[in-house]
Amino acid sequence: MERESSTTYEPKRNCEIRVFESSDEISTDLAEYISQISEISVKERGYFAIALSGGPLVSFLGKLCEAPYNKTLDWSKWYIFWSDERAVAKNHAESNYKLTKEGFIAKVPIPHGHVYSINDNATVEDAATDYEFMIRQLVKVRTIGVSERNDCPKFDLILLAMGADGHVASLFPNHPAMELKDDWVTYITDSPQPPPERITFTLPVINSASNIAIVSTGDDKANAVHLAVSDTTEGPDAPTSLPARMVQPTDGKLVWFLDKEAASSLESMNDDDASFDRHEY
Repeated sequence: MERESSTTYEPKRNCEIRVFESSDEISTDLAEYISQISEISVKERGYFAIALSGGPLVSFLGKLCEAPYNKTLDWSKWYIFWSDERAVAKNHAESNYKLTKEGFIAKVPIPHGHVYSINDNATVEDAATDYEFMIRQLVKVRTIGVSERNDCPKFDLILLAMGADGHVASLFPNHPAMELKDDWVTYITDSPQPPPERITFTLPVINSASNIAIVSTGDDKANAVHLAVSDTTEGPDAPTSLPARMVQPTDGKLVWFLDKEAASSLESMNDDDASFDRHEY
């Protein structure tokens, strides 16, 4: 299966955009992308530390559970984290852990001890504190890398989804959590989307990752995608605090995985806004 790139150009902000005809094609390319980062990380560091987001994202991981990846990846070196989680029980329908376990983790041989979920018996504040402490311990032993620019953890890959409002992880537009600089993990009790209580990585942690991928599909995301990747800085549509726009790796690479509907507002972008790849099958 060959892919043709219709347009490519150099990014301004170390950002690559990949556009696909369908969600299935996103899943296919995303599996290869994750596989390559996993293999490089294991070869260079001995581990692969990946942080996942919630919502519909797990539905795009299915290809990793199939040949050849289910047999060729070194699953024993994978360490799973969550960039955000809802403060609900692990067996709750809205638990990111539950969704990911059923849709992905249970289908591949990742050691149980390498899956780091939040403490669902604690208050949301304590759960955030505990999660950050656990990450700090794993940074000390280099299971998770450390940024050379700051003391933040340097995950090999943080995989995010974006909402129609431009939120990523559980960082929502104009929320005070967006401004945190020293915390690695924080909590919110007023999420504009249910459930209200959540923990989330902060922007410094997200931006310290070696690789960040944002998956977004549907025409309801088109405006947020355009605002997140364009150079618009003035006018009524200027994205003053769009969380997805604030995802700018300090020493890493950002790749967007979009379907054609989510990318529908990008045709008007200037050629120097981003690296643009339209994948056709």
